[in-house]
Amino acid sequence: MTFLQHLEELRWHIVRSVLAILLAAIALFVFKDFVFGQVILSPTKPDFATYKFLCWFSNQLGMGDKLCIGSIPLTLLNTEMVGQFLAHIRISLSLGLVLASPYVFWEVWRFVRPALYANEMKHTRGFVLITTLLFLVGVLFSYFVIVPFSVTFLGTYQVDPAVSNQIRLSSYVQFLTMLCFAGGIIFQLPIATWLLSKIGVVTPQFMKKYRKHSLIAILIASAVITPPDVFSQILLAVPIYGLYEISIGISKRVHRKREENLAADTAP
Repeated sequence: MTFLQHLEELRWHIVRSVLAILLAAIALFVFKDFVFGQVILSPTKPDFATYKFLCWFSNQLGMGDKLCIGSIPLTLLNTEMVGQFLAHIRISLSLGLVLASPYVFWEVWRFVRPALYANEMKHTRGFVLITTLLFLVGVLFSYFVIVPFSVTFLGTYQVDPAVSNQIRLSSYVQFLTMLCFAGGIIFQLPIATWLLSKIGVVTPQFMKKYRKHSLIAILIASAVITPPDVFSQILLAVPIYGLYEISIGISKRVHRKREENLAADTAP
């Protein structure tokens, strides 16, 4: 295929992906009450699943209600004429992307697959499934772990009792979507490592050598993504560092396979 033919092929993959996202977004737009009442605004309510688990865990440890969340003094406001409508559209599109992510990753795979050799195809089975699972796990981790702790910290933090927390709806929606999508992207680290190792850009020796530097970078990235409290930063940094260690193993396996193939090609 020529370069223009590749562009035409890519265009149709993008068009189909966008249509899938739009269809999912339209379906979510219709179920506004459930989307906002049970999903988007749930972390601002004391009966959220994470808060219930913390309360149960506190009682199991014999700490009473010390970890229970009684109330969150956070009020959401809309200060713009089209603010709520735009927030509705933004959330529908964001959740539409999450729901359509398996199909989107499949379209990406369909575009990349013809460029792979037969032996490479064998080692890339399950690419769509693994990529989708990592993305969804990252989104859910942020939603059930990072978001509630961030909301409770920022919602209860006051410089003075006379100052109440009245947050714009658009600010809350942007905050929620940023944290969730950041988690989904960060959890793609093993996939990125696999690809970079396949083309020889990353080696396990390189990742081991700069392990300490990577830990510092992870802590800095966690500090930027999460609110300014140490607990939320640690909650995000620990799984990221775990993914980094897993990525070292992935890179080691890919590098060993490359060496075996090279030895087989140069053998008399």
